Amino acid sequence: MSDIGGQAVIEGVMMRSGNSYTVAVRSPETDIVLKKEIIRDLPKPLKWPLIRGVVALFQALSIGIKALLYSAEASGHEDEKPSSASLFFTVVLAFVIGIGLFLLLPLYGTKLLGILSPSIHDSSLLFNLVDGLLRVLVFLVYILAISSSKDIKRVFQYHGAEHKVVHAFEAGVELTPDNADKYSTVHPRCGTSFLIMVMFLSILVFSIIPKEWPFLDKFLSRFFLMPFIAGLSYEFIKFSSKRLKNPIVKIVAMPGLWLQKLTTGIPSLDQIEVAIKALEEVLDMNLQRKSTMECQKNVIG
Repeated sequence: MSDIGGQAVIEGVMMRSGNSYTVAVRSPETDIVLKKEIIRDLPKPLKWPLIRGVVALFQALSIGIKALLYSAEASGHEDEKPSSASLFFTVVLAFVIGIGLFLLLPLYGTKLLGILSPSIHDSSLLFNLVDGLLRVLVFLVYILAISSSKDIKRVFQYHGAEHKVVHAFEAGVELTPDNADKYSTVHPRCGTSFLIMVMFLSILVFSIIPKEWPFLDKFLSRFFLMPFIAGLSYEFIKFSSKRLKNPIVKIVAMPGLWLQKLTTGIPSLDQIEVAIKALEEVLDMNLQRKSTMECQKNVIG
């Protein structure tokens, strides 16, 4: 069975399993409307460890943008749907701001602290530890800032609904809103856990960068090492999600689970119903696709 993944969108949830994904959105008429798509299968080399983490990240971004655009339209927010050109510039701007906030700002802040404290400047490990902690702090402030928005709170509730439904499915219980509501809003395979793991692993990986390097070289090296760190983080999330009973794995995974308390909200039964619909539809797509492939094999054979 393929791992179930998902994402909260505007008034809805996207669920993915294997090479299929479904977006379920609560329309203004209170109906649940759907978008279904098949994802092109990747060549085997792109599924190798470390490489697959980077590919999965970019693939998730692409699918996530499509899901958000659909949800904006289906939920009655057509006026918020951007044109292709404005979407491109928005993504580029978000990327630049992200680099500035989560790479450049912590690095520059650590450099200033190194001037005040020679011990930070002289120790590569301490320098990168402070840099990493500042990066986590910036991320926490960012999450707290956006969570004050009413619309973002709704998205966080759908995020919680997604996790509850995935837990219910993995537990093998009947998928009903009441059953799913009994489960936790945090999940070890969540993208929030992935991000916090990226930040923690970056502390270790960035420590190999010589402290004598100029500021610009340090910044560029961090930028180009991020895909490698993303690949490592992806492998750890996959590994840890099935081994949380191991005390060491549990301790390492715990910060990501704690952080999900900020990025998920307690959903209503109506919101859980939307998440269930998304999951049921994507599972049905997988069954139909598997049946079609088996029929084709039988015909060829």
